[in-house]
Amino acid sequence: MNPIVTAVLILAAIGAVAAILLVLASKFLAVPVDESFTKVRECLPGANCGGCGYPGCDGYAQAIVDGKETEINKCAAGGKTSLEALAKVTGREAVAAEPKIAVVCCLGNNDSTLKKEHYVGQTSCKAAKLLFSGDGACSFGCLGYGDCAVACPEQAINIINGLAHVNDIRCQGCGACARACPQHVIRILPASKKIVVKCKNNEKGVHVTKICKAGCVGCGLCTRKCPEEAITLVNNLATINPEKCTDCGTCKEVCPRKCIL
Repeated sequence: MNPIVTAVLILAAIGAVAAILLVLASKFLAVPVDESFTKVRECLPGANCGGCGYPGCDGYAQAIVDGKETEINKCAAGGKTSLEALAKVTGREAVAAEPKIAVVCCLGNNDSTLKKEHYVGQTSCKAAKLLFSGDGACSFGCLGYGDCAVACPEQAINIINGLAHVNDIRCQGCGACARACPQHVIRILPASKKIVVKCKNNEKGVHVTKICKAGCVGCGLCTRKCPEEAITLVNNLATINPEKCTDCGTCKEVCPRKCIL
């Protein structure tokens, strides 16, 4: 027999055997798929941002199907669309969650703070932080290398003059940026929250004034002037109790450093 024909027949036989084995494997080794999971998963956007508190959309969908999660409004990325779809599939009430937004608690841009060293390396906040807690004179402030911007699924963050800025309109409050920030200067707050202390430095005021023009110095003026007694000093840093705060703006007006916005 012609060697070429023999080779073709052998390859054909191998292919046929492989096909039969694949068919048998798909039949006997198949993992049953819960149709309920598939329907719920299709309602989610697939951003896998983790804003719902679960490891991606699959984790959230599985928790809903298993009954471990009773709330179907935790998908910030999917918003109203996902909520309505989940309500239709699960038969649960579509109660919208309070909108949330990311807030950068730092005003230390290139004009208001100093650099303690010249960083040369990977353009990453996490990488910069490995070297003496970053190149900024303030070891608590935004490093400005954009880890949060890279993590944001909505492209709602830009680095301007060395400081992260959040686009309030595009931000969905998923929390991906907060988890990516090695400095922990990003907080996820209710969108209705109006008054925020834009600083995380808890060192004494004498030191803060030397390294940043906009940092909280713990003077306590806001705590004394607040009519609701909603502000206290915690480790030299003004801290607002959201339960007491009425957004009157008094603290913002009296703050000499203008770090309450």
